[in-house]
Amino acid sequence: MAQCVTKIQLSISCADLLDKDIGSKSDPLCVVLQSIGDGKWSELARTEKVKNCQSPEFSTKPVIDYHFEKVQSIKFGLYDIDNKSVDLNDDDYLGGFECTLGQVVSNHKLKGMLELKKGKPAGKGTITIIAEEIKDTRVVILEVEARNLDKKDFLGKSDPFLELYKQGDDGSWQLAYRSEVIKNNLNPCWKKFSVSLQSLCGGDMNKPIKVSVSDHDDSSSSDLIGEFECVTSKLMGAQEQAVEFECINPQKKQKKKGYKNSGTVRVKSCKIDVEYSFLDYVMGGCQINFTVGIDFTGSNGDPRSPDSLHFISPNGVNEYLTAIWCVGNVIQDYDADKQFPAFGFGAQVPPNWQVSHEFALNFNPSNPYCAGIQGIVDAYRQALPQVRLYGPTNFSPIINHVTRFASAVAQQKTASQYFVLLIITDGEITDLNDTRNAIVQASKLPMSIIIIGVGSADFKAMEFLDGDNGVLKSSSGEPAARDIVQFVPFRQFQNAPREALTQAVLAEIPKQLVTYFKVLGMPPVNPPQQKTA
Repeated sequence: MAQCVTKIQLSISCADLLDKDIGSKSDPLCVVLQSIGDGKWSELARTEKVKNCQSPEFSTKPVIDYHFEKVQSIKFGLYDIDNKSVDLNDDDYLGGFECTLGQVVSNHKLKGMLELKKGKPAGKGTITIIAEEIKDTRVVILEVEARNLDKKDFLGKSDPFLELYKQGDDGSWQLAYRSEVIKNNLNPCWKKFSVSLQSLCGGDMNKPIKVSVSDHDDSSSSDLIGEFECVTSKLMGAQEQAVEFECINPQKKQKKKGYKNSGTVRVKSCKIDVEYSFLDYVMGGCQINFTVGIDFTGSNGDPRSPDSLHFISPNGVNEYLTAIWCVGNVIQDYDADKQFPAFGFGAQVPPNWQVSHEFALNFNPSNPYCAGIQGIVDAYRQALPQVRLYGPTNFSPIINHVTRFASAVAQQKTASQYFVLLIITDGEITDLNDTRNAIVQASKLPMSIIIIGVGSADFKAMEFLDGDNGVLKSSSGEPAARDIVQFVPFRQFQNAPREALTQAVLAEIPKQLVTYFKVLGMPPVNPPQQKTA
């Protein structure tokens, strides 16, 4: 799975810190800690000490790995340093601030009040944290073809493919890009492609790269047709006109007198562009709208029975609640108002006891929004004894519900909002064709669907909808525009840490969001100013 892992640089400043020194101001230092679970914290970094300053701006910028799939709790502690000891217990505590990295990232600039302990302000002291992604976002976009390549196949021509290599610090070559294979063609023209400048040359336009063309063989290793070395800046000559390179086979050159080449590679066009990341969109103002759909069909069992998937254990949980918490705790940091619509499906609903596949969990169809993840949990708990579990299991109504909102946003043609629908279910769906059709339509919109299967049912249909084994198609044969469904069976994570489920469920969301906006050529609402082509 394509995990979203990147480096985040934190810039920290404070204002109005407590003055603990007599005759001078405090000498503050900031310690950054990250949660390692079970209430334990690990020191990530500490800034330099700033002498005699109650409103410091620290030059040391801690760097932390950012994972979209995790709730990453971080804590900032300010200390007045009066000695050279590394033991902070010897120094005066000026206040602290706790948050999640997701909150910092989604706000880009987060300001908070410092506290001496929970509920006790540290005077008027405040802290401001700014998050910046450390990444060269430039990409090289290339159109490449070859002419008069050597024939390598006994019964045919050659099946050529292209590879680009980056030179490592030790001089070794590291594969940066591999093209598609073009069958039986000595004059191939490969599809336009892009490769990150970081992957190709580490951002150094004068660092050597290697380009090779090989003949693909299904039954054995590929045969090198030819290769050449150059620098990226040489490829950039194709911005105005094509640039040609001789494709040389070292063995043939050594053996054959009068050897010229094994063909030529022609770079038809080459340009550098900016490729925006998930963080660029989120920091640029993209809100993630989170909606929950919960399965209330009869196959779950009577909620009053301990055998039911809806039975709430003495410690207050069940698989549905665990799934809501795992996903919701991450997603909520990316939605400013934290108002989340929540629905149930497959139950008979009061007062008319009609089966509904799209009823508001709070029984307020005109305002189905719940305040935060806790609001969803509360609405679920209150709805359980009020509905009659029934059936069948239909997904399409709730998918179409979110699709209507996503469609309205898509018409604005800006990267301002993205929708994530979480469906939690216990079994096989009844409206497979309608659901396929709904997903194909949703794939054209700023939307992703997460399905968590609870219980021990056969989830083959869910795996089919996931599309990992091939492009999902509608009942009429229309293919999905992109893969937007992620299915995860809860039972695989029953004995694993809760974070493992969260990571598996959310790992694909960043890529899906970026792919949607990239295909439509939509930059972030507020693109990062420091990133230029």
